[in-house]
Amino acid sequence: MKNGLKTAVLLGAMGGLVMAAGGLIGGSTGLTIGLLIAFGITGFSYWKSDTLAIRSARAVEVTEAQLPQYHAVMRELTQLAELPMPRLYVSPEQQPNAFATGRNPENAAVCVTEGLLRTLSWDEIRGVLAHELAHIRNRDILIGSVAAAIAMFITYVARMAMWGAMFGGGGRDRDGGNALGALAMAFLAPMAAGVLQMAISRSREYEADRTAARLIGDGEPLARALEKLNGFSHQVPSHIEPAQASNYIVNPLFSQRRSFANLFTTHPAAEERIRRLRSGEWNDRGF
Repeated sequence: MKNGLKTAVLLGAMGGLVMAAGGLIGGSTGLTIGLLIAFGITGFSYWKSDTLAIRSARAVEVTEAQLPQYHAVMRELTQLAELPMPRLYVSPEQQPNAFATGRNPENAAVCVTEGLLRTLSWDEIRGVLAHELAHIRNRDILIGSVAAAIAMFITYVARMAMWGAMFGGGGRDRDGGNALGALAMAFLAPMAAGVLQMAISRSREYEADRTAARLIGDGEPLARALEKLNGFSHQVPSHIEPAQASNYIVNPLFSQRRSFANLFTTHPAAEERIRRLRSGEWNDRGF
């Protein structure tokens, strides 16, 4: 219920922002256009944010015949958690990582990268998959997917505004003012998107770690996996869209040099997550 309320507030705020921008730019006509755009953005963010996440990762769905152990481990975990079987995907990313997405447990998907399948043992992969299933069980996936979709939209508009200001501004004062406003948006919008995701993402990683450890009865497989994933995230470049970074089990952007990449850092320190898993804190209360 809490995540559902957050999602509603997030979608409402996004819709209101688009309408306000339309009204400022075009008066009553702009407000009407902004209303239509707002409906489109919020509707897409709710219904198709999972599709956007999968496409952004360039992931493909895999069958049981293609990766039987992947399906077997997830089937075992879903039976333990009493959840429906999610759709399973693999991304061609070489950096080891994983994420879950979807509107609800009945429409969920889990994606792992080729780097993860190549680097981790199946016991460690089991810990990672338990973590992603915990996000599904805790219903983090809708708010995370919607936030990522909105952040991608804001970042896209900011980039377009920047290029428009660079090549379309000038002449009259009004045009110059619009150019300055566009440049301000281009720099501030990614910051706003990053702050937005930081506000909703950090605590849920700790809770997903706890839930995963309780589900499999051991925090060590996930702790070992996090050690490896965190190390590779500093070394192996990622092609992951920064706005989608909050969905992944570890921050994939440490190796990026783009100035705005770290604005989308939404994860607590891996060292603290590992410490909590190995200290047994996850076992303080039952699953």
